[in-house]
Amino acid sequence: MMGQGLMARLQEIETRFQDLERRLADPEVMTDQNRYRELAREHASQAELVATFGRLKRLEGQIEGNRELLADSDPEMRQLAADELESLKAEQEKLTGKIQVLLLPRDPNDDKNVILEIRAGTGGQEAGLFAADLFRMYVRFAESKGWEVEVLSRHETDSGGFKEIIALIEGKGAYSKLKHESGVHRVQRVPATESQGRIHTSAASVAVMAEAEEVDVEIDPNDLRIDTYRSSGAGGQHVNVTDSAIRITHLPTGLVVSCQDERSQHKNKAKAMKVLMARLLDKAQADQEAEISQARKAMVGSGDRSERIRTYNFPQGRLTDHRIGLTLYRLEEILGGDMEELISQLNAAAQAKALAG
Repeated sequence: MMGQGLMARLQEIETRFQDLERRLADPEVMTDQNRYRELAREHASQAELVATFGRLKRLEGQIEGNRELLADSDPEMRQLAADELESLKAEQEKLTGKIQVLLLPRDPNDDKNVILEIRAGTGGQEAGLFAADLFRMYVRFAESKGWEVEVLSRHETDSGGFKEIIALIEGKGAYSKLKHESGVHRVQRVPATESQGRIHTSAASVAVMAEAEEVDVEIDPNDLRIDTYRSSGAGGQHVNVTDSAIRITHLPTGLVVSCQDERSQHKNKAKAMKVLMARLLDKAQADQEAEISQARKAMVGSGDRSERIRTYNFPQGRLTDHRIGLTLYRLEEILGGDMEELISQLNAAAQAKALAG
């Protein structure tokens, strides 16, 4: 059974949810797109909690009915009521636990798209190849979810890997699924060029940031220095013809973003601005966390991107996430995009930490 205080809070949420439904049907609200979007977002964020609370109330009615049957004069009826009561109580406990999780403070970025940045670390060419492996893993996972992936910027190595690749992943709940991927990823394997069969260790860093909306980040145009320059990299008839590459410097923070993938200066500027806004939002939130609380970072490790979070061991076919002590012997499948088990375990660990207070 839930405490009276918690039940009262749930009743308040349910009443607010019903009020939101009425307001969303109001023609006056429907004509104000910004207001409608704001209310619809709040309504959607509470829908699962309200539905679960409704199931719990119906279940508690059934439990009360079965308790009354325990006093029935028919022994067979009493036994049936007792048996059903046991399964109903188990379901009650399950729903109560789900409600406690749903009541946890919600990450406001969970439903947002993701700006994914992967950079090769120590390990030379092998690190670049590993960065490419990680990018393919995330792309395949995104495809399995029906999400869209757009490369915003890439710097390739001579061996077909990446020194750096930045991409936009668009899809419902993308950030909620990928937010625990930030950190240093380490790989242990025998490179194709290694004739002695020795295992090499290299690394790549991953940064997952929520895509910033205009309401999240305000940028004063006077704070930006925008430089154009000629694209460089792989050959082609359009390279070094026009100054289409863009470099944007945010003067107050010193953040610099460059993009040269597109032939159009306008498109390169738009892509660079997406990355800059995401980095500014990420920095603002990180600064706020540092000032007021370490709680969210403590959910799964420190969240520090210099921290080694995971090891991919090819000789043993093993993946180990060091933050939660999880080891899976499904390395090939995970690198092929089958990340759901891994992500579920990380999210469960985060919830358990939060519930433990």
